[in-house]
Parts: sequence; C-alpha cells; structure tokens
Amino acid sequence: MVIAVNDLMQLHRPASTPPTSHPVVMEAVGLSVSYGAFRAVRDVDLAIRRREITALIGPSGCGKSTVLRCFNRMNDLVESARVEGRLTYHGIDVYGPDADAGEVRRRIGMVFQKPNPFPKSIYENVAFGARVNGRRSKAELDELVERSLRGAALWDEVKHRLRASALSLSGGQQQRLCIARAIAIEPEVLLMDEPCSALDPVATAYIEDLMHDIKERYAIVVVTHNMQQAARVSDRTAFFTTEVADHGDRRTGVLVEFGRTADVFSKPADERTERYITGRFG
Repeated sequence: MVIAVNDLMQLHRPASTPPTSHPVVMEAVGLSVSYGAFRAVRDVDLAIRRREITALIGPSGCGKSTVLRCFNRMNDLVESARVEGRLTYHGIDVYGPDADAGEVRRRIGMVFQKPNPFPKSIYENVAFGARVNGRRSKAELDELVERSLRGAALWDEVKHRLRASALSLSGGQQQRLCIARAIAIEPEVLLMDEPCSALDPVATAYIEDLMHDIKERYAIVVVTHNMQQAARVSDRTAFFTTEVADHGDRRTGVLVEFGRTADVFSKPADERTERYITGRFG
C-alpha cells in the first residue's frame, strides 16, 4: 500500500520542545540533480529550519533554483531530471516510494519569480486549492480567503473587490495574492524563487516585510540574486557557485558555504564566498 506523506505526518514538535526552538523541517544530504547527462548540481548538504528564512545565493546557473524545485518535487515535471541523494521532510524521504507528490506539494508551497495569478477572481485564486481538496462550504471558504489575504497583507486593499479579476491587481499585489494562494493550502514550508525580481522597490519592500511577518508560521526558503536582500531578510544563507565537472567543459553547481547570514556576510569561511559578496567574483 502506498502511504501518503499526510498519513505519516504525526511528527510535529514534541510538547517538551520550547516553542522558540528552530528544529529542522527539511534536510538534504548529498543531493544531486541531473538533466540527462548534464549534472546541474551535486552533493548538496542543507538543513531548513522552522521559523527561519534561508536564502540561496550565487551566480546564474549555479543550481539555486534547481535545488529549490527539489524541495517540493517540481523537477518531477521535467522528463530528463534525475534526483540522487536524500531529501527528507520530518525524516521522511520526499522521493521515497511511499511519498505522495501531491501531498508533498501541499505541505511545501511555492511562489514563483513572476506573479502568476489564475485568470479568475481574487477570491477564486485563493480558494482554488481548497476547492481542489474538497472544501466546498461557503462559510469555510470565506474564512479561509480572508485569513489567507490577511496573512499576505493584502486583505485591506482588496476586501471590497474580491470578485474582481486578479489580473487587475498591480504586480506587487499579484505577487502577494500568489503568496496568499500558497498559504491557503496551509503548508509548513514556503519556497520563493526570486519573488521580487519583477517588482519595483516599493513592492519589494512589501514582500520583504511580509516575509518577516510570516516566518513565525513557516520555514521559508528564498532564491535571490540580490545580496542586500539576502542580508536583510534571511537568518541563514547558502552560497552556491559552479565548477568544472570531472569531464568535459560544462560546469556543475556546488554548495560552497552554508551558515548564519551574519557570519556568511561578515566573516565567510571560504574565499569564493568572500569574492562573490564583495563583487570580486569571476
């Protein structure tokens, strides 16, 4: 019998664990991803903790987004992708034979680089996941939509036009709507792939403030090319770069350094990290 991740998730924080602790929610050990014969990233060891924001930084092509997509099995959608190593969620192998990919994606939500609201109303965008999962009560959906929009700091701006098209919102509002849609399915981990790259500085500030506000309820992993943003918002930072593979001229992504953000930016342990954050990379 195939056991869904949902059936195995009786592994919440023990009552004896202080609520201020930051236990590991997800852990990658020796994680490698290949697309056909090309190894995009290899041997990544990374731990994601509750109530923390983890930033993944590094140059283009170093495997940041590839690793991020592993966390909720988005790479399954790429026919040539192959994932090796071990990736666990509360100790359960996310890629194990008993793990249900749909349940993994419910518990590990994702917000993409470009806002991608559905061509539906604001209300229906947020309610969509709940409807798919069988929730039909209007009262229940109304409460969920309001709670999620409040959680994404958008409720006060849209509460009088919930039936308006989501496409009528500004870019920053659309991104916050996508965050509301992601948290409406009640995940524990929230993945963000360059969520501010298409936004202006004001909208970016909204998203960064929102990330701070909601991290007490989620483990957040964010890919960003903006080192100042990583320094501002994250608790821990992972720096990736590329190096020539064992054969051929193609480069593969590697994790160079992972630690508390203050340490990575002020006293990096690896010279490659220092060169990157000081602009001497390349």
